[in-house]
Amino acid sequence: MKKVGIVSCYFQRNYGSMLQAYATQRILDLWEIPNETICIDGFAGEIKDAKMKYFKNRMFSPDVIKDKWGFVKLALTKKLNRELAGNIAVRDAKFKAFSEKTFTLSKRYASKAELGSSSSDYSAFLVGSDQLWLPSNIAADYYTLNFVQNDVRKIAYATSFGVSSLPEAQGNLAKSFLADIDYLSVREKSGQTLIRNLTGLEAEVVCDPTLLLTAEEWMAIQKKERFIEEPYIFCYFLGSNQFARQCADALRKKTGLKIVALQHLDAYVKKDNGFADIAPYDVDPADFINLIRNAEYICTDSFHGTVFSIINQKQFFSFRRFLENTTMSTNSRLDSILEAVGQKSRIVTSQAAFEAAQNQKIDYSDVSEKLTAFRASSMEFLKKALAGLENV
Repeated sequence: MKKVGIVSCYFQRNYGSMLQAYATQRILDLWEIPNETICIDGFAGEIKDAKMKYFKNRMFSPDVIKDKWGFVKLALTKKLNRELAGNIAVRDAKFKAFSEKTFTLSKRYASKAELGSSSSDYSAFLVGSDQLWLPSNIAADYYTLNFVQNDVRKIAYATSFGVSSLPEAQGNLAKSFLADIDYLSVREKSGQTLIRNLTGLEAEVVCDPTLLLTAEEWMAIQKKERFIEEPYIFCYFLGSNQFARQCADALRKKTGLKIVALQHLDAYVKKDNGFADIAPYDVDPADFINLIRNAEYICTDSFHGTVFSIINQKQFFSFRRFLENTTMSTNSRLDSILEAVGQKSRIVTSQAAFEAAQNQKIDYSDVSEKLTAFRASSMEFLKKALAGLENV
């Protein structure tokens, strides 16, 4: 029987990226649909080179410089700071081990062209979710599924543009590849609007694949034991928003709880040195969920930090990572999920909003009802897209 080929960011050393890739694979496994995640080891260089070409053409864009400076600063700091380099090497090893243990990968294709010529060996290709349709990824032309032969089904599940608008060149490319996708869904309303404006097509808004699994189902990859024994506040910040840190510190002083934080992830944030009481690096994606599941409070600027807080019914505070007027902003994905579960008040943009959120305990009976309905409609879309490939 032919398999579904999953096109995802399974290799990315990012907790959200790896967990959404796992969730996509896991839901197909639960539905007994043969699948494998496409291994990009043989043509990762092709993808990287195309993305680098895109960034070189926009290297003087203020938004691109600001967005990528954090990565550059982290790389430079690792060269100068042996202790930091060693700590991040420990974390990278945990990601690598989790990936090797968790994902069912395809054979190693030597090039994207070879994968394309073999695409008829698959019953369908499913791309998603994460920010796989960022402008740079559209330029790289892998997550577009353009390599797939015409007689093979193409499915986009909860795929995100990451941004609310595209540069003209990438917008024109999107018009073409979107029209060739048989079942089209996105993660955010902004993506739905973008597709409508570009193509006139109506994409369905579905939940991130991580939300397709319940808290109980996520226990399949977690240890029951606590990663941190004592009560704590968990901080998961990918950006450098200092207001978010100030709020977390105020919560620490108010509650007397220690702060546990994962640091220097997408960028090197110098002010984070000494910020947390406990800053572990030996944390794989399963441990990440454990840290959220057992926290008293979560402070995060991350979409998946927020998602797993909701799944585990935690009291959380979500902060903006980007200014609203930047073209690199990915705030829309946070807005979409919190609106879907009726919790937009958990977005903290001021001291008053933080105090109000502290005084308003989340009613998870209402959240669970909304999440159950959203999960059900999303599963219905995916089952329809996969119909005929297996009885789901």
